[in-house]
Amino acid sequence: MKTLIRCLLLALTWLTCTAQAGELVDRLKDGKHVLLMRHAYAPGVGDPPGYKLERCETQRVLNEEGRAQAERAGRWLRAQGLEGARVYSSVWCRCKQTAELLALGAVTVEPSLASFFGSPDQAASSNKKLQAFIASSLATKNLQPLVLVTHQVNIREFTGRDIGSGDMVLARVDAQGRVLDYRIYPSP
Repeated sequence: MKTLIRCLLLALTWLTCTAQAGELVDRLKDGKHVLLMRHAYAPGVGDPPGYKLERCETQRVLNEEGRAQAERAGRWLRAQGLEGARVYSSVWCRCKQTAELLALGAVTVEPSLASFFGSPDQAASSNKKLQAFIASSLATKNLQPLVLVTHQVNIREFTGRDIGSGDMVLARVDAQGRVLDYRIYPSP
């Protein structure tokens, strides 16, 4: 009896995840949703003093755990049917590494995704730039899903919520790129 109940629970979980999966991709193709992802695990907080954006070895970057996490997230997203996405990344190496390891499409660096961790007074202006980028990207009516790999501070300013490394936020936005509502998908 216990085995039967476990099998039924597993089947129900699988069906629920499958229904949510189709929903994720459908929403990303409706021109009203965007998927934001916090970069995968990179040990530490902030960046070392004297870091250079053009030199990854001076920054906090993904370790083995973070690379595996990004690859898992990419496999999970592809299993949901996500492919051929427009993938944008912050200039920080940990974000570019994450975006590339997702293997969802070519990665383009987007300035509005850059971290303002060291300059918290830039939060509001950075968020306005992000909203404008999202609005202009979705206004093209391109049905390719929009995936943005960025930082915890950017996602918190955009949604009002903190999320963990590798977590994703499916956000429904208005015509100005402002969040109307969202759903968090924990890192697979």
